[in-house]
Amino acid sequence: MTTKPDRQAIALYDRYTHGEIGRRTFFRRLIGLAGSAGAASVLLSTLANDYARAAIVAPDDRRLLTETIGYDSPEGRVTGLLARGKGYPKRPVVLVIHENRGLNPHIEDVTRRLAVSGFLAFGVDLLSPQGGTPADEDKAREMIGALEPAKAVGMLAAALPVLAKHPESNGAVGAVGFCWGGGMANRLAVASADLKAAVAYYGEPLSAEEAEKVQAPLLLHYAGLDERTNAGVPVFEKALKDAEKPYELYLYEGADHAFNNDTNPARYDRKAAALAWDRTIAFLEQNLGGAVPPTR
Repeated sequence: MTTKPDRQAIALYDRYTHGEIGRRTFFRRLIGLAGSAGAASVLLSTLANDYARAAIVAPDDRRLLTETIGYDSPEGRVTGLLARGKGYPKRPVVLVIHENRGLNPHIEDVTRRLAVSGFLAFGVDLLSPQGGTPADEDKAREMIGALEPAKAVGMLAAALPVLAKHPESNGAVGAVGFCWGGGMANRLAVASADLKAAVAYYGEPLSAEEAEKVQAPLLLHYAGLDERTNAGVPVFEKALKDAEKPYELYLYEGADHAFNNDTNPARYDRKAAALAWDRTIAFLEQNLGGAVPPTR
């Protein structure tokens, strides 16, 4: 059983992965916490994602059909993983928006999980116009950091009508985003009336002005220990309330940022992740409709 790192190490890693400090500064401070370079390397292995843990739903799961598809956006051709269960004539669509590491094995697995739950799920790769998500996570973070938020939202918005018109779609498209992608899901709910529901896992809160323009119901998951992200939540929630926007907000006490990511043993919280996932599926079904049962 892996022992979780202490809060200082987790907070330091969070600052590093979100671009607040560079790799050299991060590792120097990690050495200070661990006591030596060797111990810091061991500690880093418990903080980093382990994608060998990713396949809760295997890529070759016989229940599913998966393929890579693409669409045209203002920033170029965008591709991603489309997954759906076999035999469903019609079902709602969910656009899955990745973290700041791009479309990695974990987000591909989340896409398949949604497909198993009855959705036509599309895990978008917003780095595809630049050649796709690289295996090097530091490089992926640099590339995501270079994306202009407004352009990224435009790329996402361009996917909505394409997905709505898919032959197996019921016409209703929602979005689920994680971390950076959670912030993008919030922004997409402002930018596009085509979006019928948005779920944001520990995503950057909207400003009061942005919240007043939200056009879709929101489900917002926040981690109790995530001080960096949570700082903007009170203003965001007040603006949603004042503007009478439909939303649900849950705070998972004792959970860290990225608590849903089961490939990261340092921050994964099984209980919080399971509860948030159940709420996510129920919210999407409520706002997008259910799938037509498989034909026999």
